[in-house]
Amino acid sequence: MRVFICEFVTGGGMRRDALPASLAREGLLMRDALARDVSALPGVEAVATHDDRLPAPPGAESVAVGDGQDCWALWAERAAIADLAWIVAPETGGLLERLWTLCDAAGAQVLGPSLAAIRIAASKRRTAERLRAHGVRTPSVWSPDAVPAGECGPFVSKPDDGAGCESTRLWDRPPAPGAAPADHIVQRYVSGADVSLTCHGAGDSGRVLSANRQHVATEDGVFRLRGLTVGALPVDRELSAVAHDVRQALPGLDGFFGVDLVLAAEGPVVIEINPRVTTAYVGLREALGLNPATLLGPLGGTPRSVEALRPVEISL
Repeated sequence: MRVFICEFVTGGGMRRDALPASLAREGLLMRDALARDVSALPGVEAVATHDDRLPAPPGAESVAVGDGQDCWALWAERAAIADLAWIVAPETGGLLERLWTLCDAAGAQVLGPSLAAIRIAASKRRTAERLRAHGVRTPSVWSPDAVPAGECGPFVSKPDDGAGCESTRLWDRPPAPGAAPADHIVQRYVSGADVSLTCHGAGDSGRVLSANRQHVATEDGVFRLRGLTVGALPVDRELSAVAHDVRQALPGLDGFFGVDLVLAAEGPVVIEINPRVTTAYVGLREALGLNPATLLGPLGGTPRSVEALRPVEISL
């Protein structure tokens, strides 16, 4: 069995641009973790591409993407020789959706959330609307120029289809007209501990593999993720219920997905859903004490009850 591993940044998606060191580091960590876990499975071979400014993924048969080459064409070729595809890409600009569609059209079954789930989770507005309709606690979403009068701050603005802390800003009061781009959304800032859940969906169930503490800093009003501690918190009944309720609200969250939330005074408040592997996966193997890829049915694994045994630090 062949698995095409494609991490957008390191796989050649930014070959025509300058490659920011921070994005390259985070991408390499995720890519190499996926390649390591897939290549460790008996009878499974990893294939990939890599930006020729970066090293190839260890344990994978990889093709370099050079200057002027079409990464999407190379990805289609790699997907066409694979049985499965494990993809990581930002939701921004529909990139994750486009990569999912490319792999599917090439005949590779995509590991992870369905296209329908990706399309909802890629929009913070649609995600919030879906969660609220299913009774999941999440902040209201407004357009930058449509924050209701009388709403008290602080507020957060971010791209509707952004990933991570990209262009996420803190405001004491609603942004002035034109201060935040029209394609951004505004939400009330939720005070509490920043947490991410690494979840696994299969069948009718969604479960938490690890509850991770996010180390978020604010610099000149802009949020920055500096690292995280995988498995920092015990997975209690309340966090387990969040994973279950999120998956009921967004059917199709299969395989690995992430949930960002704040542990507020009133309980967990879901901020967004990541319909893909997140950076926390890098520390998951050590935290769980097993190869996470063995949980994925399409890879011949067996979904079973596991939980993080020890915390693992990841610095970004």
